[in-house]
Amino acid sequence: MESKPNPELGKIKAVIFDMDNTLFDFVEAKIRACKAVCDHLGTDDERELLNYFLRRKYDFESYENIADYLKDKGIYNDKLFEECCRIYEKVKLDSIKPYPNVRYVLEKLKNAGLKLAVVTDALNGNAVKRLKKTGLIEHFDVIISADQSGKRKPEPDSIVLALEKLGVKHKEAILVGDSIRRDIEAGKKLGMITVYAAYGDRNFFESKVGKADFVLKDLKEIIDYLRVVGCMKI
Repeated sequence: MESKPNPELGKIKAVIFDMDNTLFDFVEAKIRACKAVCDHLGTDDERELLNYFLRRKYDFESYENIADYLKDKGIYNDKLFEECCRIYEKVKLDSIKPYPNVRYVLEKLKNAGLKLAVVTDALNGNAVKRLKKTGLIEHFDVIISADQSGKRKPEPDSIVLALEKLGVKHKEAILVGDSIRRDIEAGKKLGMITVYAAYGDRNFFESKVGKADFVLKDLKEIIDYLRVVGCMKI
């Protein structure tokens, strides 16, 4: 873990987490879901279908990406489209599992009296499903999604809403996320302490320009640092 001293850490009351690829490997879940769809269709490469999601023509989770894939293959019909969407969604959700040490870290933070929030660009319904599936939802005091705040990161609106609901100031919270551009940049706009979850960065086409206050190779490292600076009496 790369770090530098910061006197503000002694005042920390809350930790705000990004969700996908910070708490669990969402990209891997999507790859498995795409593979299941391709297996159903008898087509060759799940990476080809994944690229339809990555091109950002629609939302990253839009089923329209699957529709375009089927149309480009010349095999689209409504029934097949519905089957593929159903397979994709089931396998994706079934494949989501927390990264190592995530539950341990969240329990330690809660036991230390820190408030916890999730701030995600996923729709609220999808966020709740994923957090329930992983068994992590019980650890969070607040869950904020882009459809609640009206803005996606790196705009800081969702983070501001989370801070308000937690009842803490920006200098009393740490932001943890896997994206330099969206998470770290958003936290920096508010003057927050930022923590880059390097272990989960699957942002294939994203610029890595920018620097967080701390870099984690494993989420567990955040506990050691908070203990050292006196935020956690463990």
